[in-house]
Amino acid sequence: MEQPAPPMRPRPPGERLADWADGRLPLYEAARSALRKAFPNHWSFLLGELALYSFAVLVLTGVFLTFFFDPSMEQSVYEGSYRPLQGVPVSQAYATTLELSFDVRGGLLARQIHHWAALLFVASIAAHLLRVFATGAFRRPRELNWAVGVTMLLLAMVEGFAGYSLPDDLLSGTGLRTAQGIMLSVPIVGTYASFLVFGGQFPGEDIVPRLYTAHILLVPALLVALVAVHVALIVYLKHTQWAGRGRTARNVVGEPVLPRYLAKSGGLFFLVFAVLAVLGAIAQINPVWVYGPYRADQVSTGSQPDWYVGFLEGALRLMPGVETRLWGHTVSWNPLLPGVVLPGLLFLMLYAYPFFERWITVGAGERHLCDRPRDRPVRTGLCAGAVTAYGVLLLAGAQDVLAFVFDVPVHALTWGLRAGLVALPLLAFWVTRRVCLGLQEREGRRLVQGEGTGGVRQSADGGYHPEHRSVPPERRYAALVRELPAPLAAPDPLPDQRARHRWTRRLRTGLSTWYYGDRAGRIAPQEERERALAGPTRHDGHE
Repeated sequence: MEQPAPPMRPRPPGERLADWADGRLPLYEAARSALRKAFPNHWSFLLGELALYSFAVLVLTGVFLTFFFDPSMEQSVYEGSYRPLQGVPVSQAYATTLELSFDVRGGLLARQIHHWAALLFVASIAAHLLRVFATGAFRRPRELNWAVGVTMLLLAMVEGFAGYSLPDDLLSGTGLRTAQGIMLSVPIVGTYASFLVFGGQFPGEDIVPRLYTAHILLVPALLVALVAVHVALIVYLKHTQWAGRGRTARNVVGEPVLPRYLAKSGGLFFLVFAVLAVLGAIAQINPVWVYGPYRADQVSTGSQPDWYVGFLEGALRLMPGVETRLWGHTVSWNPLLPGVVLPGLLFLMLYAYPFFERWITVGAGERHLCDRPRDRPVRTGLCAGAVTAYGVLLLAGAQDVLAFVFDVPVHALTWGLRAGLVALPLLAFWVTRRVCLGLQEREGRRLVQGEGTGGVRQSADGGYHPEHRSVPPERRYAALVRELPAPLAAPDPLPDQRARHRWTRRLRTGLSTWYYGDRAGRIAPQEERERALAGPTRHDGHE
């Protein structure tokens, strides 16, 4: 007699809900694909995640702060618990900032964590972009993702400046006054722009509420959208990776999402939160009660903005005060050149650089392996020169403090910084390029002779010779398969070619020769390089 089938165990509600959702959306397939995704196992690839997790901390602490902050510029007399300011007329924005700092449990800690997270957010984006630039990870087909990253840097700076200006203290008010002066320096439209932004004469009563809306809603929404686009492009195009055996343009060698990468990434988030919490607890930042409320007729000595806009402050201080009268309009070159033209050119060059490098490169197809910085001396030198120029401008933004601390005349210090802004980036470019070429030469000798062990041996004829051992296979392979593009060949001029086209081709060839012509040369015979490229493709993890 046939036994009856045992009754089916009822499925858990979560499983039924997942099956229902999968019948309408490809959730299971997407989850399997996501869990199989591999991430390169190198510390430099965590810089982007550092930016993501600091942004998460910003959102968490920012939500807490919005419950207590009032962005109104309505004036009142302060009667809070901070006695030195009792009886002083202040705005509601400043009063609620003091209330957050002294009367709300955990408010000061949240404020300081928020500010430190903002600094880390911009710094990690900048470091991530420097890594991408130095390794060539912006090249085809990732130009769009590079543009997304540059836009995120720009928005992060705007977001930081807007949040920095909300407390309506003397320091942030000075920064807003500087921003208004930069707006007014734009010919013809500057006055209209200032009236539209500030809602009338400076300082007006609309600027803090408008900055508050941009700070908590508009810019964060744009950043979240760009983060989503950035991650989607990474998933679609896959990560770049360092050269190694089994690493090709069609795979990514690394750790799968589950379980190792997820555990490592989650640990990084908690580590970032912990470090920011410690900084917020023990390292004072932006003590607005020391600065006092903003007054249009006052400015504090030694006032500097946060580091990410410090280069603008330095440029404003180094630029001479020169004016030109043109067609009934006065053009004030300071702050027009350092405040408008300089940042505009900076971001324009960042957006255009991937296309410039592709324009001067032979066979500029898709690139999925990272360059070692030493293998691109000119690009690495440009990176070093730009960082050096930024450092000089950052120092110039604190010229009054430096002059006071080191007892140096401000005039002499200003001229020294002007000279340094011209000479030091060029020197950094030259030194970095020579170092890269020297590293290539040393690597070539080691591939041929081996690397020294520190020991010596005696030969049969009684002589002593240093001992050498072979370069480890992984390092040898990375050196052998490196790409060394040749400069573009000079084209033969055609009789019917227009002069403008001939000039463009000569410019392109000249730039390519400057960019790729100065190199140490190939460091191994072509036969050995071809054998390395045709080696085995077995690897630990892939997509």
